[in-house]
Amino acid sequence: MEMSKPPVVSVGILSGVDAVRFELKGEFVSAQGAPVAAGAYRAFSNGDRIAIEPDGGGPVGFSAGDQFNPLDAGSSFVLRDVVIGVDFHWQRIQDQEFQGSLRIVPDADGRLVVINKIDVESYLSSVISSEMSATARPDLLKAHACISRSWLLAQLPEWKPTALTAGPVKNAKPGETIRWYDRENHSDFDVCADDHCQRYQGITRATTQAVFEAVDETRGLVLRYDGELCDARFSKSCGGMTESFDAAWADVRIPYLAVSYDGEGFPEGFALPLTSELNAERWIRGAPPAFCNTNDADVIRRILPDFDQETADFFRWRVTIDQEELQETLRIKMGIDFGPIIALESVERGESSRLKRLRIVGRSGSAVIGKELEIRRALSKSHLFSSAFVIDTDVSGAGIPERFILTGAGWGHGVGLCQIGAALMAEKGYNYIQILKHYYHHAILERLYPGS
Repeated sequence: MEMSKPPVVSVGILSGVDAVRFELKGEFVSAQGAPVAAGAYRAFSNGDRIAIEPDGGGPVGFSAGDQFNPLDAGSSFVLRDVVIGVDFHWQRIQDQEFQGSLRIVPDADGRLVVINKIDVESYLSSVISSEMSATARPDLLKAHACISRSWLLAQLPEWKPTALTAGPVKNAKPGETIRWYDRENHSDFDVCADDHCQRYQGITRATTQAVFEAVDETRGLVLRYDGELCDARFSKSCGGMTESFDAAWADVRIPYLAVSYDGEGFPEGFALPLTSELNAERWIRGAPPAFCNTNDADVIRRILPDFDQETADFFRWRVTIDQEELQETLRIKMGIDFGPIIALESVERGESSRLKRLRIVGRSGSAVIGKELEIRRALSKSHLFSSAFVIDTDVSGAGIPERFILTGAGWGHGVGLCQIGAALMAEKGYNYIQILKHYYHHAILERLYPGS
């Protein structure tokens, strides 16, 4: 399906909140065309209706939902107290500024959903400055514009790839819970603004002329495979080996989201497949010379947003979990009291060495969990960096581990483009087309709507 211009998408900024404070900057009109004065406002739930009042007090208006449309490109709005990085180790609160339309509607429970309606190309200028730094090399920014555009449009019903129709939950066998998470729970908007989809922080993120040029030069360019848009997923660091789609989500093999070494030639001293526990352990405890294996502080500062730079050990990392902490975390996250944890055991690994199924053995019971994000969530108060880890224990005289030491590789699910690997490829002189070919096997670039 070709288009004459970019589509407008609905991005969920806040969900399930009781009240929201916002500021209109510039000229806006309501959905009915009535002028709305610039200034600070407060919206709050009033049953099945929404009440909106000036933030300093004044007349209250009620509606079943409100939309504020800008009259010109210079108008914007600010949302106060937006939570970003929800449940991740870098979660924080920001005030964020956006262009496009502001829509506030009640959800099924009568709480507020705050949505930004904006055209795809304007959305991308924020995304590639939020996912990576606006100071990264132009070819990384161009590659990211193409994949973010492809991924976004592939989430819309009219372009969704036919293979990606499986549901979000699968219970495999008694005693096993195999679960994965996608965007199916977004019913009030197309995509969210957080890492669950892809980061979108409006014009809050500092952009550069290179960002606008990257979006403009790739305008309308998307990845296709076998006639369909590619669901061009990506993660922060693959840890040296990208993962296959089916290791993290539905049991479907997606040819362009296959496993590959993140370098120019598989290194000596390591062996495939990484589904083998012996090979996986050597890989994770080692340091293969992959694109994403870098500790160059200047490069990291140039390519990563400020809050991502707080994570220095993304390629190889180590986490120690005390026995009591692990029991408590599992009770909270899984609702199961395993008693003292005797062992964490690898049951099945994906081809990048990421765990797909993990057995938790306690004195009061055991369970097998998967896939990768379920494992990362269950073992941490926020998220483990990835599920590519091996386990060591300090065992007490009673035979019960006092602590579990997880040595891991990578940051994220590892499927598709490795953002740090791609950034280092751009640093080495690879162009954006070469970068895309490296991570999306046999996919081709096509223009969905005209360039500027």
